[in-house]
Amino acid sequence: MIGRIIGALVGREIDRRDGRGGVKGAALGALAVGGLRRMGPLGMLLGGGYVAKKAYDRRRAGRV
Repeated sequence: MIGRIIGALVGREIDRRDGRGGVKGAALGALAVGGLRRMGPLGMLLGGGYVAKKAYDRRRAGRV
């Protein structure tokens, strides 16, 4: 269950790059979850770290 949440967040972060939204982020999130699961606990840590870094950067940019 945590893997699906991390995959959805990774897909959302990837989709925010182009700003158009839509199915692309969902598809990339689904692919990311598959890859992260195959990597095991390290993959979940990497995916969670990616999302946390993006959230941290976005929050820090909002304060300046």
